[in-house]
Parts: sequence; C-alpha cells; structure tokens
Amino acid sequence: MTSFCSTATACVAALTLAGLTGCVTTDMQMGSAGAKTMATGAAAGGATDGASSQLERCPAPLGTVSLIENQQAGWYTILRNEYRLPPTANLLRLLIQQSNCFVVVERSAAGMGAMTRERALMQSGEMRQGSNMGAGQMVASDYGLSPEVIFRNNNAGGMGAGLGGIVGGGRGALLAGLAGSLNTKEASTMLTLIDNRSGVQVAASEGSASKIDFGAVGSLFGGSGGGGLGGYSNTAEGKVIAAAFMDAFNQMVRALRNYKAQSVQGQGLGGGGRLGVDGAAAPSQTFAPGARGAAGMSMRDAQARLNQLGYNVGTPDGAAGGRTTAGLRAFQKDRGIAQTGRLDAATQAELAKQ
Repeated sequence: MTSFCSTATACVAALTLAGLTGCVTTDMQMGSAGAKTMATGAAAGGATDGASSQLERCPAPLGTVSLIENQQAGWYTILRNEYRLPPTANLLRLLIQQSNCFVVVERSAAGMGAMTRERALMQSGEMRQGSNMGAGQMVASDYGLSPEVIFRNNNAGGMGAGLGGIVGGGRGALLAGLAGSLNTKEASTMLTLIDNRSGVQVAASEGSASKIDFGAVGSLFGGSGGGGLGGYSNTAEGKVIAAAFMDAFNQMVRALRNYKAQSVQGQGLGGGGRLGVDGAAAPSQTFAPGARGAAGMSMRDAQARLNQLGYNVGTPDGAAGGRTTAGLRAFQKDRGIAQTGRLDAATQAELAKQ
C-alpha cells in the first residue's frame, strides 16, 4: 500500500495540514530569519548592522539623494491597497544607506511637514533656548531616485487539476487544492536617477525577482488557518519586491562605477541637440548668441573676425543668419576646408589663425 507521503507533494500536504490543525504555540522570536527580506538589518550614518551580503557597496558616497515616489501611479495603488505594503521608499532608504553610495535626505510630505512644524515652534518662541532650527541648515538633494514596480502572479491551478486526476479520491482532491494554491510571485522594478540641478537622467536600471510559495493553502481549510496565512502571503510579495529593488539598485551601482557623463557636441546639453528638422542644420551646429564652440569662439566673435577679413556678414549679433552662413561658406572655400556654412571646429581654428 502506498503511504500518504510517497511523493514530495504529498509530504507538503501532510505537513501543512498537521501544522494548521495542530494548534502549536511558540514563543516570540526576535530577529526571525524567516521574516526577513533582502532589505534587512540596520544603518546608522556610515555604519551598518546585519546588511545583506548581496548588497553592492561604495567606498564613499556619490552625493545626496531623495526618494521620489509617485503615489498616484497604478502600481502604488496595488502595493498599498491590495498587498497592504508600506511605501517602497522605506526599504530603499535602508538599502541606499547601507550601501554607502548616497546620503539620503528627507523630501517626503510627512518628513517636510515635521521639519516645518519644528521651525514654526521655534519661531513661536516655545522652544527652549539654544534649540537652533533656523534657516540655512538643510542639505540640498543632488539627485532624485524614482522607483516603479511591475507585478506578476502566476497561478499553478492547471498543475493542481492534473495531480488530482492522477491520484484520485480524497487525496487527489487535497493535492489538487495544494498545487492549485502554488503561486509564483514575480516582481520587476525600475529605478531612475535624476540630477536635480540640471534635470538630466544620470542612470536607470531594472531589477527582478521571483519566489514560489503556497500562498493560498489556508483557503483549503477555512477558519483561522486561512486568516493566519493571509499575512504570510502579503509578506511573500513584500519579500520578492524588496529583492527586485535590491537587484535594480545593485545594477545601478555597478553601472555608476563606470559612469561617464553624456555630452552633445557643439553647444552642449540643452543647446538644441544634433538632430536637424526639415533639412535644416541641427540647432547645436548653429551657435546661439554668446555660445562658444569647441575652440572657444562665439558666433559674435566669428562674425567680427569675418568682417575684418573682408567677408561682409553684417553687424555681429551672434545669430547665424543667411549672410553669416554665406560668409562662412566663402571663408571655408578660400581656406580649403569643408563648406558647411557652420562655425564648426575646423572653421574656428582657421579664423583663430588669421
């Protein structure tokens, strides 16, 4: 006769049923390993305790960072209302401080409200003497870190039906129920790092994690068993989200170790770009008033120099109009360089020689 625990799945069923019906009581356990996520331990300044060994670390902070969490996004609604999880900023704060890659500064509505309240109390005269909460003490946020979560939950109900048909009878029904409750919790996360001074995106990364659990086992037996495992199901989803965020953060840190600032030739960032519209020259190749090229010559200076050399381009105003373009082409032709009609590096170099 085949025993009930003849398969691994049946063993899980037996142990689960025993655990739910045995009314076992245990003492409170602090620091339980089973309750921890990838964001574990503590951080105090540059010191850490109990941090995950999988977390990437930096020898020195790269700057200050604040967390930007879009609480109106659909993923945040799921996180808060369906999974009953706290803001992602809470676990990201811990990961970031433990990594020593950035110094976290407070910019949340609640945190800023608390600081404003303390300043109001000081101004009211209610604080004891020497409690300096005045202006000029807040630290600027160099960067803003924005998180996003994409959820996915694969249910193994089809496998449950198959197991039920193979075993048959009451045992088959139990196995079908257990396998049907087998879920693969998956989460994909995105992190975007923005330079707060320029608004330029500095880095972006994606992370993912998955975990298989029997999140709905309690529903098979009803009563307090199902209610007790409901919290475990939420915890499992929280763990996989934390792991996905650590994966995204680790990848961002590894990319930042080899960071190289992006640059646009010509006027630089925000100078118009290099993509021309409707056949016209790209804005970054038609220098604005006062803008300087690679050789350090502004359009106004170039116009003045062209006038001195006999290429009449009109009053130097820094604008690359038709007369200036024609004068540049004539000068370039005489000097044997590419006739672009633009104040490019080769033209600047030739003008500087004259």
